[in-house]
Amino acid sequence: MSDVTVVTPEEQLQGLIQYIAGELVDSPDDFEVTSERRGGSVHVTLKVKEEAMGRVIGRQGRIAKAMRTLVMITGSRNNVRASLDIEG
Repeated sequence: MSDVTVVTPEEQLQGLIQYIAGELVDSPDDFEVTSERRGGSVHVTLKVKEEAMGRVIGRQGRIAKAMRTLVMITGSRNNVRASLDIEG
């Protein structure tokens, strides 16, 4: 019998944001990612320290917008509505 690991949409979205944020900030202690499922939607929250906020947001919010787009696309592939909040 094979061991198949089923990854929930919340885990997948949380892992995606952890990977992206981890590549943007200097230290893994600079951010925290949480996710919560509410019915047919998943809400992901990225809490970032103030000194790393500029790297996560990007110029004119381009990186934040791209991250939100990736979250929405990944959510739609898993048949859930997904959103991302970035907090400082």
